[in-house]
Amino acid sequence: MKSHSFFTFIFIWVHKISLSHHFFNHLLQFSTPQSSACKNDKKKNPLLQLQLESVANSMALFLSAALLPSSSALLPRLPRSTSRLCIASSHGGGVELVADSAAPAQRVSFGFKNLADTFWVDVQRAEGRPLSVGLNSPLHIGETKLEMVDNVAIRVELSNGCVGWGEVQVLPLVTDVNLETALGKAEDICSYLRRTPPTTLNSVFDDIAGLLSPREFAPIRAGVEMALIDAVANSIDVPLWRLFGGVTSTLTTAITVPIISPAEASLLASKYCNQGFETLKLVVGKNFAAEIAAIEAIKEAQPCCSFMFDANEGYTPDEAIKFLKRLKDMGIVPLVFEQPVARDDWKGLREVSNLAREYGVPVAADESCRNSTDVRKIIDENLVDAINIKLPKFGVLGVLEIIELERKSGLILMIDSMAETRLGTGFAGHLAAGSGCFKYIVLDAPFLLAEDPVVGGYEASGAVYKFNNARGQGGFLNWDLLPDAGGSP
Repeated sequence: MKSHSFFTFIFIWVHKISLSHHFFNHLLQFSTPQSSACKNDKKKNPLLQLQLESVANSMALFLSAALLPSSSALLPRLPRSTSRLCIASSHGGGVELVADSAAPAQRVSFGFKNLADTFWVDVQRAEGRPLSVGLNSPLHIGETKLEMVDNVAIRVELSNGCVGWGEVQVLPLVTDVNLETALGKAEDICSYLRRTPPTTLNSVFDDIAGLLSPREFAPIRAGVEMALIDAVANSIDVPLWRLFGGVTSTLTTAITVPIISPAEASLLASKYCNQGFETLKLVVGKNFAAEIAAIEAIKEAQPCCSFMFDANEGYTPDEAIKFLKRLKDMGIVPLVFEQPVARDDWKGLREVSNLAREYGVPVAADESCRNSTDVRKIIDENLVDAINIKLPKFGVLGVLEIIELERKSGLILMIDSMAETRLGTGFAGHLAAGSGCFKYIVLDAPFLLAEDPVVGGYEASGAVYKFNNARGQGGFLNWDLLPDAGGSP
């Protein structure tokens, strides 16, 4: 018995050394930058090599345990949340690491939860620049009328040459951040990143959270978090949708019909439906009679389309209930009725939601759901059936926290855009597709822009977004064409 144990021990460690060498070389081959996202193709990063060697050693230990289960007592124990590691090669030739718990559960990427604790980030360059794009026509978001999108692009480059991109949404009356403040805070964080010694991704996130108020500066945090995560995904040759769970590489979005005349609404709805959109999100809450007329015109022109309605806090509880009853009389059961009343009118929100449930219509909180405290209140008091999540409102980490709450509570999740380019909606789309947690998706902001500044990225075919196996989010900006923070091109 002792002899058997001795030879088992020797076999494990010989096997470990062999596998470590093999997997280290394999991972190093695929982690060496191969595209424009990682510019220093021949440069080996010592930190990355150490990380890969550590991962390879862990793989070998687990494979040894799998081959010789009787010797598992000789192997180090993992945290309960990661009882074993699985290796899955992507279609792009890279390697995907997936944490698989002992209990049956949804497939969760090794990449984010575990990678953030183990991946060391060494930022060489970080910068924010204005990103201004015109709109096809003026856009109303809440009380804000937009004719131009003035956001902030974030570019982060790691010591291995891999680059990550993020976008800070700037809507002063919605996000409480103007362009000047966004650029200033972005530079503060980028300066911190440039002077910070190598540390884990989670440590960087913790420091950023300490520097920026989660509520006041969520859009800046979101943009920086996007860029860092994108850079890390590029470093390990994994597309973002796989990093966030790998549930699917496609999604279908609804598209917004703004407050316009019934005739214009009918024409625009027909245009969108002919392009392949099956779900229309109509903005309401301003003029009850005109909105009902527009809905009737659209229904007559496109009887097969589905509806979402967003009141943007525009109705009183009585008006919202009247609106629901009118829809019922018209034979319309919307997929969701979003933010029917003022954001702090919790009593009114409950009243509208209770009636909507009788009609089979979920009510979604948007403006009423500004942070994780609001999310918990909504869950604990069963105020609505769904919440609308926007990355600029919560940040990437905040959204991931809400996803965990959703999995425990059964709350319906909706993901929406504001006025982002394909940088912002691309990241949100990867997250939605990879996690598979969002029932309602409205990532249509790029359709409203007069131009597309993003090179590469996801492919849009009508309402369907397709995410390939390119590393990271796959899209980037022509950085040299953007003005610097001082306005000089």
